[in-house]
Amino acid sequence: MKKKGHRPVTKVKNPEPNIESPDWVIWAAWADRITFEEIEKKTGYRESDVIKIMRRTLKPSSFRLWRKRAKNQSIKHRKKFEITRKEIRRKIKKNDYI
Repeated sequence: MKKKGHRPVTKVKNPEPNIESPDWVIWAAWADRITFEEIEKKTGYRESDVIKIMRRTLKPSSFRLWRKRAKNQSIKHRKKFEITRKEIRRKIKKNDYI
């Protein structure tokens, strides 16, 4: 008798909720690799709207933590992300020739 192949299911700590659910905006705002521009494209919420949603739904300490993280993360804004990537590439190229 042959055994059926079993693929293990990878469990994610914070799985992505359905995009129609209000929880998706909160999930996307916490995700490092999803920019505010992508959130706006998918849901229509601008950065200011996302901040209002986060302020309304999170505890004050969690909101402050998220705001500090989102403000300092160059990844949350597409332009900052691209600039950071270019700087990293330049540093890598300089180090290759040393």
